[in-house]
Amino acid sequence: MVHVLSSRILLRPADPERSRRFYGDQLGLAVYREFGTGPDRGVVYFLGGGFLEVSGRSRAPADTGPGVRLWLQVADVTAAHEELGAAGVTVVRPPVKEPWGLVEMWIEDPDGTPIVLVEVPADHPIRYRPGI
Repeated sequence: MVHVLSSRILLRPADPERSRRFYGDQLGLAVYREFGTGPDRGVVYFLGGGFLEVSGRSRAPADTGPGVRLWLQVADVTAAHEELGAAGVTVVRPPVKEPWGLVEMWIEDPDGTPIVLVEVPADHPIRYRPGI
């Protein structure tokens, strides 16, 4: 059995500097650590309970396929919508309350990786489970 001690998502962007600006400056993710030097240096960002590493370089934008998404829970998706719009992030879909009760907004990184920003309303079952 595998005993996982830590985990992270690895992204190999077509343009590392552009991706570091997107994740660090536009999204405002906090830096966990940096390594290496020069244009292909690596940066690991905090993602709540996990990490996102942007390092190396791909020859072309990643083909993430239809099943790969980054899912980021935020406290207030409406505020995130305003902040990200002001930072120049293209919003693919503005905040919408989904039939399952979550409020979701969609953006994508410079290589086209879909990112879903999610707000869990206070009355949603994810937050409250009676009897537990």
